[in-house]
Amino acid sequence: MPQTLEFITVDTAKNPTSAVIWLHGLGADCHDFEGLVPQLGISNKAVRFVFPNAPIRPVTVNGGMKMRAWYDILEMSLDRKVDMDNIRESAEQIDEILDELAAQGIPNENVVIAGFSQGGVIAYQVALYGKKRLAGVMALSTYLADATTVPSANESANGETPWLIHHGSFDPVVAPELALRAKTQLEELGYLLEYNTYQMPHSVCPEQVTDIAAWLQARFV
Repeated sequence: MPQTLEFITVDTAKNPTSAVIWLHGLGADCHDFEGLVPQLGISNKAVRFVFPNAPIRPVTVNGGMKMRAWYDILEMSLDRKVDMDNIRESAEQIDEILDELAAQGIPNENVVIAGFSQGGVIAYQVALYGKKRLAGVMALSTYLADATTVPSANESANGETPWLIHHGSFDPVVAPELALRAKTQLEELGYLLEYNTYQMPHSVCPEQVTDIAAWLQARFV
């Protein structure tokens, strides 16, 4: 059984009925996207933002240095060689948070899972292979870790869930081609998604935050 993750929460109003689980990237932590919450302008809705900390583990491509990482990256080729066992374990840990939110009165179908870079890989894993139907999935500056096993929409609990894919057009860390590959494959498999690129590197920009805010507003009716 994987260890339970530490996380922080930010509520936009009392008694939240919806939630966003937002997963940070490699080497960051639970505070990485905390400051975006006020910029999203959804204080008119009661939403709990959950920001988990990835476990600390050695990362092979960084010389074995220990840092917060959802999984080990073994090789930084375009297709990346990653530790799939780590990815599955991280997905199980997020599944536990979904169960905890449900126990607090926030059902799975009212929860958006969002992830940046490595966090986006885990968001994909949870939504594509998990058995819980979600309110939405945000995959930001990320990629599919194993494109060979992606289920079709009619085989997935989130086959009718809205998906949002964002990427920087000159991202030097995760090539834009990987986001386009994910978009194309998911559309071919029947998923419902929006896809946008922005003139930015491996980051988040103001125009994108505005678009994320509008997309989230539509999820929380």
